[in-house]
Amino acid sequence: MTMTQHITIADVARAAGVSVTTVSRILNGRFEKMRPATRKRVEMAIHSLNYVPAASAQRLRQAQGHVIGVLVGDISNPFSSLLAKGIDDVLQKAGYDILLMNTNNSIDTEARALKRLYQQRVDGIIVQPNSRHFTQYEFTKRNNVPLVIVDREVDDQPQITGKVTSTNRDACYQLGKSLSRRGYDNILTISARFAEASGQIPRIAGLKLAAKEAGLSYRNIETRGHDRQWLTQAFRKQFNALDGRTAVISLMGPVLFDLLSIFKNLNLTFPADLGLVSFDDWEWSQYVGDGIFLLKQDMELMGNIAADKLLTQISKKDSTSSTTLLPVETVERHSI
Repeated sequence: MTMTQHITIADVARAAGVSVTTVSRILNGRFEKMRPATRKRVEMAIHSLNYVPAASAQRLRQAQGHVIGVLVGDISNPFSSLLAKGIDDVLQKAGYDILLMNTNNSIDTEARALKRLYQQRVDGIIVQPNSRHFTQYEFTKRNNVPLVIVDREVDDQPQITGKVTSTNRDACYQLGKSLSRRGYDNILTISARFAEASGQIPRIAGLKLAAKEAGLSYRNIETRGHDRQWLTQAFRKQFNALDGRTAVISLMGPVLFDLLSIFKNLNLTFPADLGLVSFDDWEWSQYVGDGIFLLKQDMELMGNIAADKLLTQISKKDSTSSTTLLPVETVERHSI
């Protein structure tokens, strides 16, 4: 099967040993006067061939629509917006449009979006994944649809599948070591892991390992599903239970807003009362106090590289690709 070839309704009919009309009736839910065995045989053929009805006959006749599907976890997060911009900057120059879809960090929403993109006969897919399991994206390999996974990591992703992400684990491991050298006794992270395949997972792993090796205590507060009032109470309880110097780390940019509000309400200042580090701030935190110590990712570059990987797959008609790890930049400021 070539990269742009897709399973058709005629393929399903041949596999099931029935007419195209019979397959069409089943797809449209018209089961009247149909033998259960026939229906079961057709449904098994649909499943085994991974058949998805085309969005329109026009798109079926069209080998390439020069459209790339892009799935992001949360379009309201500046990270996702800048990632999509980086992708679009490259694809536009190559003559492709993007079909941008927001999965709202939901595995079910993502599954429906992937199905819809296949229906639209997109020429490739770039996904900021929600699932940690590659079965969610496996159909792209079965059908030779170019795929690049970006930002977040999928546990069992095949090595030949394109991926672009940051060195999150190593960057946080090095941060933990640095905090130990600076005399901190505790690391308290604040996370907001809305997706199963969160980029915060390797960050936590790196900090945990560094804390264990250096003899620091490590605790994490997961904020998902809770409001700022809950976080204020949880933070106060955790912080007050710690002895010695504590470094507080925001594992994603938006969490930093909550922390700054909480510190103000609790009359805590940094670095006098605690150290403060954050991932990604989109250039504003330099104006807070004497600046906030940052770990920064280049989201637009990540999008650029993901788009380049996808274009290479399309041009070579080969859906195999490689992994690119981007360094996380350390911006040293006076909050620790």
